[in-house]
Amino acid sequence: MAETATLRVKLVKSLIGGKEKQLATARALGLRKIGDVTVQPDIPATRGKLRVLAHLIEVAQGGADE
Repeated sequence: MAETATLRVKLVKSLIGGKEKQLATARALGLRKIGDVTVQPDIPATRGKLRVLAHLIEVAQGGADE
């Protein structure tokens, strides 16, 4: 099976005062506090989640193993 590309997502701004949808999306991505980093698959569903949090996160190609 071919490996899926990954995205490294880092929370750089606070979720305090965020809308309910933003808070739920951050939790779904595994982001809870500033500085948290997760590696997510580069698929359309993930891209949609990142769009909701675009002003709060930094995204880089590849994960810890790349």
